[in-house]
Amino acid sequence: MNLKVRNTSEYEKFSIDDTLKSLETSMDGLIESEVENRLKIFGYNEIVEKKKNPFLEFLLRYWGPMPWLLELAMGLSLILGHYLEGLIIFALLTLNAVIGHKHSSSSQKAVELLKKKLAVRAKVLREGKWTMKEAREIVPGDIIAVKLGDIVPADAMIVNGELSVDQSALTGESLPASAHQSDIVYSGSVIRQGEARCAVVNTGGNTFFGKTAELVRTAQPKSHQEEVMMAIVKYMMYLGLAASVVVSLYALMMHIGVLTILTFIVIFLMGAVPVALPAVLTIVQAVGAMELAKKGALVTRLDSIEDAASIDVLCLDKTGTITQNRLTVTDSIPFPGYTKEDVVKMASLASKEEGMDIIDLAVIEYAKNTGIDLNAYRQVSYTPFNPSIKRTEAIVEANGRQFSAIKGAAQVVMSMCGGIYKETIENANRIIEEFSRKGYRTIAVAMSHGDDLDNLRLAGLLPLSDPPRPDAESMIEEARRLGVKPMMLTGDNIAIAKEIARQVEIGDKIIRLEDIKGLSEDEQVKIIGEIDGLAEIYPEDKYRIVKLLQSRGHMVGMTGDGVNDAPALKQAEMGIAVYNAADVAKASASVVLTEQGIGVIIDAITISRQTYQRMLSWVINKVTKVIEFVGLLTISFLWLHDIVLSLLGMSLLVFANDFVTMSLATDNVKHTPNPNKWNVKNITLASLIPGILLVVEGLIVIFIGINYFHLEGERLRTMVMLNLIFNSQFRVLIVRERRHFWSSIPGRELLILSAATIISFALLGIYGIFVPSLTLHQVLTVLAFSAIFTLGIDFPKYYLFRRFGL
Repeated sequence: MNLKVRNTSEYEKFSIDDTLKSLETSMDGLIESEVENRLKIFGYNEIVEKKKNPFLEFLLRYWGPMPWLLELAMGLSLILGHYLEGLIIFALLTLNAVIGHKHSSSSQKAVELLKKKLAVRAKVLREGKWTMKEAREIVPGDIIAVKLGDIVPADAMIVNGELSVDQSALTGESLPASAHQSDIVYSGSVIRQGEARCAVVNTGGNTFFGKTAELVRTAQPKSHQEEVMMAIVKYMMYLGLAASVVVSLYALMMHIGVLTILTFIVIFLMGAVPVALPAVLTIVQAVGAMELAKKGALVTRLDSIEDAASIDVLCLDKTGTITQNRLTVTDSIPFPGYTKEDVVKMASLASKEEGMDIIDLAVIEYAKNTGIDLNAYRQVSYTPFNPSIKRTEAIVEANGRQFSAIKGAAQVVMSMCGGIYKETIENANRIIEEFSRKGYRTIAVAMSHGDDLDNLRLAGLLPLSDPPRPDAESMIEEARRLGVKPMMLTGDNIAIAKEIARQVEIGDKIIRLEDIKGLSEDEQVKIIGEIDGLAEIYPEDKYRIVKLLQSRGHMVGMTGDGVNDAPALKQAEMGIAVYNAADVAKASASVVLTEQGIGVIIDAITISRQTYQRMLSWVINKVTKVIEFVGLLTISFLWLHDIVLSLLGMSLLVFANDFVTMSLATDNVKHTPNPNKWNVKNITLASLIPGILLVVEGLIVIFIGINYFHLEGERLRTMVMLNLIFNSQFRVLIVRERRHFWSSIPGRELLILSAATIISFALLGIYGIFVPSLTLHQVLTVLAFSAIFTLGIDFPKYYLFRRFGL
């Protein structure tokens, strides 16, 4: 056996005989021994995925640059005998690991759902006999039978019969496609009409469906959250390491003990590494996800909340996203002697709701919506649509007489009608051509006259289309207002794409991907940046377009509803599956709409920008704090030859600054009118001057403590710790607002927690809990000075934030 694996598209050019020859099979099917051989070669008709060990995945959360630094600090704490501090660091590490592992996204759900799609039974011809087999046991060369309602279990060529096939979930084609002998039907398609015998050409991962599954598995957007986190760690560690080197060299020169140096390094590591950053990111994003859930959008991948703030291109699948993925009659075109109502009435009488034919259902719904009364009519017999006759027929009784009503393919119905004038035929063809250019499908309606049921007269035409969603146009307009470029991607033909683009005002520059495939990547990106949409594309094309845009620095949002959208939904920074999307599309997306309509997509963008602003406030606060604390500890050590902050004080400061300010997750913020982009360099530069001014504040507090209050040792450390904690609460009030701090009211939780922190640490300092006590006068002096000095930094901050575009 020399079977060659071919792409399914290659078989589209083959005749039935050539296909059977290529597959080394016959119309009688395969014998069981041959099936066994082919299973060894091609494997089962299923999607194979590699399973990951969840325990190992969790342990890997303790591996990486940031965990290493914290683990080093933990080890040094234990060496120095500071077991409580070491335990605190381990608790922080584990908290981050648990949160990260719980919310990590992978392609497993999507792959599992794709496998379930293939888990059907099929009628297979083996050794000349028809048997029911699990779809996973089908091999290339098998002869299968499919009928109304079946899911096609593998890519196959029709060798006998005709079908009407719904491929909307695979190709984006909104209307059922007719398939004849030697045509290919794809795995995952649904048979709407007809029966056929088919030869299987590809199974499992080699099918059109399987290729989509492979794309879903390999699709992985670049983690911008991880990039930002690592950049922040890098900048903070540069500062911490530089200070550690300076202090260590100075300490060695001054013959200060190694334990003191190690203690200093641990304090620097705890202060410089953004310990709570992963947890804060998750909490801030979870709050955004909860806000979206209230508006009808379920977030399945938390980091997409932050990434959506930077989206500057929104790719919109046409079928099911911009449109309703529901066939609708758009008008009634009567011919001489008939009215619009007559045409709809006859078409409705030639339909049957129980058959679930989508054209029948569309006609019946249109009749109901236009108030057509059918109570006086009784359907005597009904012949459903069949691809071989391309029409439905009914014999109808009314007022004691019978007549026939027919609807179907325009040319077929017109050819059955007698007494049609040449002008009528020309007029009908002109109307059909006009609707065809818009991408509409047009059916003809006829009825019999007199007692002869075969004496048919042409009553009129009904154009059918998949109409836009009611909120599509307003959503597209709002996206543009927010600085996001909307772009339509569809597998439908260019005529339909242009008509829908016109209706929702997405733009008139719609091209076929085929028109630019021969160009270089740079030229393709340039053209894609100038157009409003691409038509006649395949799933791998949507995925490739998203990756192409991302490779040129764009942040991409993608909406879709079908299997064909799944890879692109997974690859995009924010993949949005609409309400009635296929299960695999929902599993691949990072946001799933739980209600009808797509207006919530705008809510996703605005809420993500609010989330970005909250996260930006936390990061600026953290960077400013690190600059302050590293600068203060370094200068004070060179000045006093001692550490002015204890390890326990550092631990308390971490909680007071990093964890109390988690309340920023619910802070009152406004979204920006344009996409947001993380710029860690500008954030660091904008934080530098406030950080330096806070160093000056800390040095003044030390000076007052020594020279005015005559403090030394542990009591001086208490004063320094209290100042750092107090100004951390006032600092967050100024950095949370890009304008002056009084321009907006902070969130209730932020105000409550900040006030509670100030009060509790003031009491801790007065009553000497955990640390040596200070007098009420000393604590209030530090509190007042910290408030006045820190809030005064708002003025240079305002200038710096504007200067660096924050």
